[in-house]
Amino acid sequence: MELDPQDWAHSEFSECQLGDQRRTRRLITSATQVLSRPDGTTPDQTESWGDCKALYRLMDCQDVSFDAITGPHYQRTRSSGHPGQIQLIINDTTEINYGQQRRSQGLGLVGQNTGRGFFLHTALMRDPASQDVVGLAGQEIFYRRNALKKGAKNSRRRDAGRESAVWGRLIDQVGHPPEGVTWLHVCDRGADDYEVFCRAHRQGCGWVIRASQLNRWIQTPEEITISLKDHLAAQPVAGRQTLELPATTNRSARTAQLELRFAEFRMPVPRVTNAWIREHAPQTPLAMWVVELTEIDLPTNVEPVRWVLLTSERVETCEDAQRIVGYYAQRWAVEEYHKALKTGCRVEGRYYETAARLERITGLLAIVAVQLLRLRTLAELEPERAASEVVPKAWVRVLAKARRLPSKSDDGDLTLAQFMKRLAGLGGHLGRKSDGRPGWITLWRGLEKLLLILRGARAARQKCG
Repeated sequence: MELDPQDWAHSEFSECQLGDQRRTRRLITSATQVLSRPDGTTPDQTESWGDCKALYRLMDCQDVSFDAITGPHYQRTRSSGHPGQIQLIINDTTEINYGQQRRSQGLGLVGQNTGRGFFLHTALMRDPASQDVVGLAGQEIFYRRNALKKGAKNSRRRDAGRESAVWGRLIDQVGHPPEGVTWLHVCDRGADDYEVFCRAHRQGCGWVIRASQLNRWIQTPEEITISLKDHLAAQPVAGRQTLELPATTNRSARTAQLELRFAEFRMPVPRVTNAWIREHAPQTPLAMWVVELTEIDLPTNVEPVRWVLLTSERVETCEDAQRIVGYYAQRWAVEEYHKALKTGCRVEGRYYETAARLERITGLLAIVAVQLLRLRTLAELEPERAASEVVPKAWVRVLAKARRLPSKSDDGDLTLAQFMKRLAGLGGHLGRKSDGRPGWITLWRGLEKLLLILRGARAARQKCG
């Protein structure tokens, strides 16, 4: 992981084809400035009127696009695997909402049709074994149509222009995995659609998708037609496990007791289809497995946890089922990524006059958000690892002095957990037991201060004349 902002920006954006090498160099310079202060406004990040005008001109250039900025990053991410490796591609959509009063030209409706902005659909790649964030495998910006076509509900559900069609389009954008590498698309209930399964199957990818339609008709291995709900109800309990549920605004933290069931089935072509399904559907029903995780022994007035997961992976033992549950449990990473983009990079706080310019700055911030997510998860993955093995030693020494740590810390023997704790403290996090995990803004304020201190230290060492 490259932490120095200038080196990181060069590695991420030097291969971007923007029609002129000067634009690429400007993008690298701007990315360096943005990472140094990810939550700042464009004038705050660029610091000088000349750099600010240069970034504005770049974001207004027709040869610069969201795809041109992000494309090289996608390609590096997709080629990162090695034979025998499993990689999760976690898909999700978030809305970029600039508010009801924003008058930027070209924006669409978001939210309950009250806000203005666009939607960003993300495919985040993660190593399920190490839980490292590899990067973005693909993204798509799309806009809501002002009005839906009239017609029956089922025909609208198969309309090629429906918003949910983005799940299948992004799977096709990500494409086929490298030789010997297994890609599993991990999706929430919005992707529970026969067309999505077909597109993943055609690309040679697997999937773990949470079911939303339990009343659909499926076939058992004995070729008996039955509803998915009844098929699950007929399965015995295969095992039990616990799940630690964090506190949210709607519930308190608790340890959930769960029962596990799984079964094999076949998914035939649905009765309501479209032109794409009729052309590309396989001749035989898709072979799948279903894993159900249901909470038992509930506290009073608590909504139970229930996951019904559809997967292309073979599930023949309780260990196989638990592995599938573990894959789906990592879906939170894409939500954290979207938080990094919105809170850490303040993508919705950008004031540009057109949707095209907002798309371009979103492309730059989308790659910055990956770096922020990697930085935040460093201490969680290997908390006892020496910080000097990952972070530049100068960062460790300067942070130790800035936080007035004992002199032995000058030698760089802070652990990653200690380094991140001190970094958050530099941003204002008090670190009390009741304070919890540092927030995005606090963490990046600490990073901003550390980079500014390092910048001052380098300037003080320079000799004049």
